[in-house]
Amino acid sequence: MNFSNLLSISPTVLISVPMLVCFFGLMIFVGFACRKHAKSVDSFVLGGRSVGPWLTAFAFGTSYFSAVIFVGYAGQFGWNFGLASTWIGLGNAFIGSLLAWTVLGRRTRVMTQHLGSKTMPDFFEKRYDSKNLKVVSSFIVFVFLIPYTASLYNGLSSLFNNVFEIPYWVIVVGMAVLTGVYVIFGGYMATAVNDFIQGIIMLVGIVAVIVAVLNQNGGFTEAVNSLAASEQAGPEYTSMFGPNPIFLLFVVLLTSLGTWGLPQMVGKFYSIKDEGAIKKGTIISTVFAIIVAGGCYFLGGFGKLYFKEMAAAGFTSAAGTKFDKVIPTMLQNLPAVIVALIIVLVLAASMSTLSSLVLTSSSTLTLDVVKPAMEKKKSVSEKKSVLIMRLFIVFFIAVSAVIAILKDTIWADSVFIAQMMGVSWGALAGAFLAPFMYGLYWKKTTKAAVVASFIFGVGLEVIQLLIGIGLFSVENIPVISFIFTNSLYSGVFAMVGGLIIVPIVSLLTKKTLPENIDRKFECYDHQVVTNKKDSLG
Repeated sequence: MNFSNLLSISPTVLISVPMLVCFFGLMIFVGFACRKHAKSVDSFVLGGRSVGPWLTAFAFGTSYFSAVIFVGYAGQFGWNFGLASTWIGLGNAFIGSLLAWTVLGRRTRVMTQHLGSKTMPDFFEKRYDSKNLKVVSSFIVFVFLIPYTASLYNGLSSLFNNVFEIPYWVIVVGMAVLTGVYVIFGGYMATAVNDFIQGIIMLVGIVAVIVAVLNQNGGFTEAVNSLAASEQAGPEYTSMFGPNPIFLLFVVLLTSLGTWGLPQMVGKFYSIKDEGAIKKGTIISTVFAIIVAGGCYFLGGFGKLYFKEMAAAGFTSAAGTKFDKVIPTMLQNLPAVIVALIIVLVLAASMSTLSSLVLTSSSTLTLDVVKPAMEKKKSVSEKKSVLIMRLFIVFFIAVSAVIAILKDTIWADSVFIAQMMGVSWGALAGAFLAPFMYGLYWKKTTKAAVVASFIFGVGLEVIQLLIGIGLFSVENIPVISFIFTNSLYSGVFAMVGGLIIVPIVSLLTKKTLPENIDRKFECYDHQVVTNKKDSLG
């Protein structure tokens, strides 16, 4: 053995490698251990609708917050808004988690079981009596989830390249293969258990890095004073609402309200066990979001303290700032054990979200498109359905990995791919939020209103995409140009517009109201017996 080579290895690598080996080993072990919970369609997709509050809450939170938030958004919005970016994390906690669980959790669980729906497109078919709605919504999921999935790899390159000096494609392939292994073998239950483990790593990692960064800058008070006195920041970067409150509000709304319409998020409510699990899950999910999301954006708020380091490395100039380099620059001089923990944190955040997205994509395509098409000739068994889903998991992971690698190499200058990733969240949330929520609460919601929401949400983001790639411009049209300032603005207008359009169109198109609507809502009227501690009624 060449000991001189061993001594030349950085302490961060020496600590990181054993931690990563243990992490990967644990993920794969969980996948194989959960094989018995992935034999039927219901268990593979929903965990048999018997998942407890801790697993569901952590699955919800880890699907919500990926490495894109920790490395990309925290760096970008922290750099632009200062400490006011913490409001984004708090909005994610109280609007995207607490309110989402309160408004959607119970009703989603009750009605989806009553209708027998396993996916969001399946819900649209059975709630509105329309196979066409299922096909169209499945197509929307397929088109927009793949670029969204590919964007998850973005946050990995900066940290891993700095520490290990290995090609980006190796990182992408490694993460894709390992995620695929445990999802393919263990289905939803393996994903939920691993999400719980990954969530613990994220909680510990966020707290550790915040403490380390603040200590590096003389403590909280000294760090705030230094940010306020900085030439690149100033007092407005330590103020309550930052230098651009309007833009901040749009970021809060899109990243918080958007979860209400994303199929991979709403799907977590399908599988939760019972009433008690919903109550506990609501609290757990909210606390998790406060720590993880609030912590990420709070950390990013101190980004401009590292302006000199960013400028010296060429990451900020008159041409612009490389926001994905902000957080890595903040971490580069921290103790090796903290950096190693962060590496595992970023990997855990990415894998947890990736697993949720590919499971959602594969189950949607299999159950809502492929299986119905095959059953026109002959019935498809449970075993065959699960096999098809596993094959599509491989397909979705492979496609997302290829797009991520090409985006970093051959398509590095591709405006289309970058814009496509940007509009994905807004298109999905804009199309689905309103028809799903109204479908749970309001009997008078019509099929025509759902179609209108699909057209408006997707249409708005397609226009945003075309503007982004330079096909045409709306700069000279005041109100329109404001809407299409960027994908954040148009995404918020897509969601809010859907909430307005659906009730208006429903009242004008009563003829498209499902005939057996009362039977669909009777699930909420079933009498149940409960303890006094749960209900005073």
